[in-house]
Amino acid sequence: MDEQFAGILPLIFFFALMFAAMYFFTIRPQRKRQKEQEELLLSLKKGAKVVTSGGMYGTVEVIDDTSVVLKTESGALIRVAKMSVVGRQLGN
Repeated sequence: MDEQFAGILPLIFFFALMFAAMYFFTIRPQRKRQKEQEELLLSLKKGAKVVTSGGMYGTVEVIDDTSVVLKTESGALIRVAKMSVVGRQLGN
């Protein structure tokens, strides 16, 4: 019985090591990005300059529960899903 357990012990250690590696390289960074995205969406205010996941640049005009109205450089107003806002504009 002890010999069987001794043969399984390295396998258990290997699986534990693989799970730890997967956690630190995939799950943890994904949760961090998700938290940053949630903080960005909660901090949106009128006048904030943002970028959407589609590459649209605009200034926030109206914020709704599920959508945001952006004013583009040409003055056009567009409504996009709130989740599509991925960052703030850098520079200007």
